[in-house]
Amino acid sequence: MNKVIITCAVTGAETTKKQCPNLPVTPEELADAAYGAWQAGAAIVHLHVRKEDGGPTQDLKIFKKAIDLIRKKCDIVVEITTGGAVGMTPEERVAPVSLEPDMASLDCGTVNFGNDYIVNTLPIMRQFASEMNKYKVKPTLECFDVSHVVSSHTLIKEGLIQPPYHYGFVMNVPGALPYNHKLISDMLSQLPAQSEFTIMGIGRAHLPAIFGALSFGGHIRVGYEDNIYFSRGVVAESNALFVERAARLVKEAQLEVAKPSDVRAMFKLAR
Repeated sequence: MNKVIITCAVTGAETTKKQCPNLPVTPEELADAAYGAWQAGAAIVHLHVRKEDGGPTQDLKIFKKAIDLIRKKCDIVVEITTGGAVGMTPEERVAPVSLEPDMASLDCGTVNFGNDYIVNTLPIMRQFASEMNKYKVKPTLECFDVSHVVSSHTLIKEGLIQPPYHYGFVMNVPGALPYNHKLISDMLSQLPAQSEFTIMGIGRAHLPAIFGALSFGGHIRVGYEDNIYFSRGVVAESNALFVERAARLVKEAQLEVAKPSDVRAMFKLAR
């Protein structure tokens, strides 16, 4: 495959305006950020939403407003989070799937998250997969550990997810799996057939993960959720700057930047 998907995670649940003054928070800001990322070459926007005070939320009204505004601006593939934020119940986290986004994240195991943790048991994974099937939403199987890739096989055996599969390797979260090529190889060794994968490098692993994705034949995720620094000590002025650099590196590698239409065809998206 010579087309590389660039996903942009425009805000996340943890980053604050104090850390990153240009962080998009309102639905209007999120839509503008998604549009800028799309213009720069992103095919997927990974979407969290925020309350008026900037805190994370899974509120359906806020999600719907943001999704509707994004879809009015461009044809970027909308992937919502069901990871939500630390402390949310599974029911809160999965609720926005009912809005019928194109895709949604599906965490494949419990993970340390700094000093906190996010619980994802097999029953929760089954619940989320069933909801995504109900609304024809394609899961991105987010894996913070090699064991999470293995856990996803249970959903496959039980017929809860269908190929082609899309995995997201989330690396360098404090308390979870660090980023290095050996661990990428370990995770790749557990992938089922008909799988695509995106590497997500958190913090200082952001740029190495782009090169790792290109060298291993995978896809790229960038954006303020994963990293706010464009270079050492310099906060990026926008999500689009990260996408522009990723697209440039894809082209330098003699590969093609995938378009939203490519993603829809590749993963047989319902909409």
